[in-house]
Amino acid sequence: MEGSKYDKILELASRKSLFYPSAEIYPNAPAGFWDFGPIGQAIRRKVVDFWSHEFVNKENMLEIHGSQILPQSVFEGSGHLKSFADPIVQCSKCKKFERADKLISEIIGKNVPESSPIDKLDDLIKEKKIKCQKCKGELGNVSKFNMMVESLVGKQGELKTFLRPEACQSIFLNFARMVKTMRLKLPQGIAQVGGAFRNEISPRQSITRSVEFSQMEAEIFFDPKKINELKNWREVKDYKLRILKLQSKNIEEIKAEDLVKQKLVPGRLIAYYLARTQQTWDKMGIPLEKLRFREVDKDERAFYSLATFDFEVLTSLGWLELIANNYRTDYDLKNHMEHSGTDLQYSTEESDKIIPHIWEISAGVDRTMFAILDTSMKEGKEGLYLSLNPKLAPFDCAIFPLVNKDDLPELAEKIKKDLQESWFEVFYDDSGSIGRRYARSDEIGIPFNITVDHDSIKSNTVTIRDRDSTKQIRVNIKELKTILSSLKENKELKDFGKYIN
Repeated sequence: MEGSKYDKILELASRKSLFYPSAEIYPNAPAGFWDFGPIGQAIRRKVVDFWSHEFVNKENMLEIHGSQILPQSVFEGSGHLKSFADPIVQCSKCKKFERADKLISEIIGKNVPESSPIDKLDDLIKEKKIKCQKCKGELGNVSKFNMMVESLVGKQGELKTFLRPEACQSIFLNFARMVKTMRLKLPQGIAQVGGAFRNEISPRQSITRSVEFSQMEAEIFFDPKKINELKNWREVKDYKLRILKLQSKNIEEIKAEDLVKQKLVPGRLIAYYLARTQQTWDKMGIPLEKLRFREVDKDERAFYSLATFDFEVLTSLGWLELIANNYRTDYDLKNHMEHSGTDLQYSTEESDKIIPHIWEISAGVDRTMFAILDTSMKEGKEGLYLSLNPKLAPFDCAIFPLVNKDDLPELAEKIKKDLQESWFEVFYDDSGSIGRRYARSDEIGIPFNITVDHDSIKSNTVTIRDRDSTKQIRVNIKELKTILSSLKENKELKDFGKYIN
């Protein structure tokens, strides 16, 4: 199934309205924009909720929500107006634009950094005799294209603004306020979930590379002199991370403590958050053997980063970057302090004035969702299904009355409403054979099916069916909430023998 899995995901996404092209009823709608239907949005929301609980809440981060539109001066300060550009190349025949680095990488089967000099990209196109992939025409010279999306504000558009290209800028702009109003003490993470916009020349591979996308952003502010002073270090020091080191073809499992000892990372704080990142995405249900941190070379990473590790997942599209982990040093606060005229220094407990350093953990919401769909798609007796972590499933359970008579629908509706009152998300289906309803439920990843049959009327019991094992148990209706809550924590049906009637 692997070879066609990507196509199967797109087919499922379209048929069940998980995601689909935005403004699709208009033939001239631009590429790179996606809408999410009820099931897709439910999974997407659960991804964010999971991250918020496992990462933001457990790490005691402050969460904000920043504006997506910011004035030009912000991006003068951040450097985006000068340096946020992609290498592009145009076909001389059909006039189609392509990302030069991505096109070359796909053709030669080797990663070509986007930061590569333009003349080097031109030489590679000539050397490898790369043509336009659409019409086989000759390619022109590579040039740089700024990816910022402009947005004019005001009655006559007199205020020049831009849609932010990365969510982190809002966090940097909020730092001084957080220090004053939230009694911020370093090290401290500030997080947010929000949209970002990049004027992609050739959007492709559905929701993994689009113009509008969402990020789960965490920026850790810390004193660089205290990078190794960490309260929770013991929790991760022996935890093994999957690392692809520079110039290596094989993934190594390296303890967090050894990452520091071998100087693969600048200090314990960096190793700690790499560990917490891997733990969180592993808990989401992505197989650990399909995850890795790829050490990024100096020529490929952002110029201001002292260390970069791209967190990637192996999908049907190959290795897909989910998270950019960057040691941004004091670059952002220093630049915004200079351009805004606002003092962004921090007073330490020793009364020293410092500009904090920043460790960035920038995760893609939509890419994470795609990776979860890709790695959870399985082949069962009834066809394809999504073996989702119950906490990421679009519904907690599905309820099926066996037949639409003999008071079964009324009892099923009562059970549904009772569960909904207790904050369970319930899918109700009363059409078709019970086997067909199981298959429809499995297909979108609902972990548990509750069937109301004639014995339910007599004995006040129902059947719970597990999606992955297809095993069933019969339980008393009054125990349903307790059992479902426990099952959501990944306990198995066999653990509930005491509830079986």
